[in-house]
Amino acid sequence: MPTRIFLNLIGGRWVASRTGKTLRNINPARKDDVVGEFQASSPEDVDAAVNAAAEAWKTWRLTPAPQRAQILYRAGQNLVERKEQYAQEMTREMGKVLAETRGDVQEAIDTAFYMAGEGRRLFGVTTPSELRNKFAMSVRMPVGVCGMIAPWNFPMAIPSWKLLPALVCGNTCVIKPATDTPLSTINLVQALVDAGLPPGVVNVVTGSGSQVGMRLVEHPRVQAISFTGSSEVGRVVGQTAAGLFKPCSLEMGGKNAMIVLDDANLDLALDGALWGAFGTTGQRCTATSRIIVHRDIAKEFIREFVDRAEDLKVGDGLDESVQVGPQINRQQIETSIRYCEIARKEGAKLMTGGKPLTKGAYANGYFFAPTVFAKVKPGMRIAQEEVFGPVVSILECSSFDEAIAISNGIQYGLSTSLYTRDVNRAFRAMRDLEAGITYINAPTIGAEVHLPFGGVKQTGNGHREGGIGAIDFYTTWKSVYVDYSDKLQRAQIDTGE
Repeated sequence: MPTRIFLNLIGGRWVASRTGKTLRNINPARKDDVVGEFQASSPEDVDAAVNAAAEAWKTWRLTPAPQRAQILYRAGQNLVERKEQYAQEMTREMGKVLAETRGDVQEAIDTAFYMAGEGRRLFGVTTPSELRNKFAMSVRMPVGVCGMIAPWNFPMAIPSWKLLPALVCGNTCVIKPATDTPLSTINLVQALVDAGLPPGVVNVVTGSGSQVGMRLVEHPRVQAISFTGSSEVGRVVGQTAAGLFKPCSLEMGGKNAMIVLDDANLDLALDGALWGAFGTTGQRCTATSRIIVHRDIAKEFIREFVDRAEDLKVGDGLDESVQVGPQINRQQIETSIRYCEIARKEGAKLMTGGKPLTKGAYANGYFFAPTVFAKVKPGMRIAQEEVFGPVVSILECSSFDEAIAISNGIQYGLSTSLYTRDVNRAFRAMRDLEAGITYINAPTIGAEVHLPFGGVKQTGNGHREGGIGAIDFYTTWKSVYVDYSDKLQRAQIDTGE
């Protein structure tokens, strides 16, 4: 069967890159399975896409928001109809199990329907004027052309977080999918095109970060940037955008902690820890990579947790019985190996896993055993740095206050969770944990689309995706004054006193 060739979408047409080169998209569970070949694009391709978006913005911004929303709603319906197909294709290109890729598509569906509702709720503010016969209000305005750089771990959900709110607000977009997972973004955009999205409103350019991503950030006609990825790359993106005075939303790394106190429902905490640590093979920015357990229950918790981790079935995500899929590529496997070696040298105790799976059914994929380290100290690198794999550290604490201090003692601040039956400590944790997201009696993963998503400290730069946070980023405020007095009135001066 011939390999499928996928093209860029520029100005409403599917076109090849000017480079004439392509990149292969490989199934990480079966390296001999080529999902497709995608364009290895150049800065010139980005220029063409941005120019198309700028031209389309002239009419798209004038399309009434409820009409823009109708297209999003129809796109959501398309995704509902294609959910299984898109989930199967996502598992092939990204690796995570079918239950999770179905959830990834569902998140895009939820975002489409939610943002369609915002087409009649892009509320501004009216306020009394200080002068007679004068009306004062503020309204939301679209930003313009938005450049978007998406990650590989949620290859449809996260692009939907970026594209759909931007579109309903009246912006046009150029999106660069991750090089490992471009098909799912193309599938999302195809659902929009089939829903009646006008040419040029969304443009897709595949390729590398150096050739495509940075040109998007630097392009003078791109008015705003949305980036999800590593803190290292995000720092460069943010600094470049700041030098050009562009709004830039950064959603980056995490080293998320689950706190399990001595009064917790232990079975519930174990279930949550297993899902939080090994869901998506640990390849989530919100993954539970640290578990802070009260000393009084630590021995029992560790024993049960290790037993459950060893029982997890690792394999090809297309197998409905598999619970943990592959890592995305060789580089991520090497990162997991390196951090396991670092943890051992630092004195952490390996309880299970700690190595790639390479024999038998695993020989043709990028598989890593679910890994648990105990005897981890807060200052160890394994407790401070993001691994982005199925590797979890267990730390012990003697009190609630110590647990909070350990949780906060990192450079990141994305997601946190606390297991307790004490409502007073739960509310203190909600207040004191330094994170953009806090769960009570649930793991650190599981955000919903109608609430803002993002973190503090080096996780991001203050902007949010999801919910009203996304609407805030993709609009700019304009204040409007209408003076119907038929005479000159001077604010702050002619007050009638």
